[in-house]
Amino acid sequence: MNALFNDRLKQVIFVSILILLTGVALFELSAYLPGILGAVTLYILCRESYFQNIFRKKWKPGWTSALFVLYYFLLFGLPIFLGVTLLAPKINAVISNSPAIIATVKSTLLSIQHKVGFSFTSEKTINNAVDKSVAMLPSLFNTTANLVSNLAIMLFLLYYMLYSGSLMEKTLFRIIPLRDDNTRMLAFETKQIVKANAIGIPLIACIQGATAALGYYIFGVNDVALWGFFTGVFSFFPIVGSMLIWVPLCIYMYTTGNSGMATGLLLYSVIVTSNIDYIARITIMKKMGDAHPVITLLGIIVGLNLFGFVGLIFGPLLVNYIVVLFNIYVNEYVENPTVLPVTDEDGTKNSL
Repeated sequence: MNALFNDRLKQVIFVSILILLTGVALFELSAYLPGILGAVTLYILCRESYFQNIFRKKWKPGWTSALFVLYYFLLFGLPIFLGVTLLAPKINAVISNSPAIIATVKSTLLSIQHKVGFSFTSEKTINNAVDKSVAMLPSLFNTTANLVSNLAIMLFLLYYMLYSGSLMEKTLFRIIPLRDDNTRMLAFETKQIVKANAIGIPLIACIQGATAALGYYIFGVNDVALWGFFTGVFSFFPIVGSMLIWVPLCIYMYTTGNSGMATGLLLYSVIVTSNIDYIARITIMKKMGDAHPVITLLGIIVGLNLFGFVGLIFGPLLVNYIVVLFNIYVNEYVENPTVLPVTDEDGTKNSL
């Protein structure tokens, strides 16, 4: 009995030290956590294709891993370069020109209040709201150096994860403390969640952003690329996300006397932009793995606080994973609890 107790105590101490060291390492690597999560996400997405090339087509693991890394470098590097080149100057202009923005918003709201006939906000509230919105932009968008660093770490880790994929998966399957069927369910659910959040949600955002940008171009909105980008970003928030962009734009166009274009943009946004989001969600998301809007919204809030801008993708992934682990716990320990054999004093084995 004492020997068993000592073994358990050693095990607890060893696991505690392991958790402590892992926590310290993750804390120090927190700035590069998006890159680490990105590598895991890309591995899950491309592992099936990679293994087909390795085992069926007999490709060399090293060269195959390098080809996948090159593909993702072009896939992510080009949009990051274009985004920094095209959008960063405009965002910096918004940040540096905040007094003019405050004045414009203030005059617009005062004009609306005058036309409506009652006051629904104060000047102090307007100033605070605009100041907070402008101050949030630098924290929302990672710096160029941070983006490049995370991209490099993501591709570096992806290469070695692919190269050692079989050994890594066998090790994980062996050490995960679940029954084999639950381990396989965990792998399947992980794949579905990653597909839905890493491909489905960004794809919907791109579709809605491009659709909205077309409407902004047709109805004479300035800085079409910038507002289309913001519409795509805010479309990560289900149901009302894109409205946070096109509703203020329509109001601003009405207050500046451009009623015809404002009405056209309003109709276009209600009929086309809003419905394209619904159509995309019921088609794309159903095929890739259905993600509940509430989980998506909560995940975005969590992700932005934890990871910054890339949290728009990894936040919903994290919250969905909590749901999956809860379901596995119920399946493992509640609905089908593990039966533990015990021995009576007479040597007869029973079950708990």
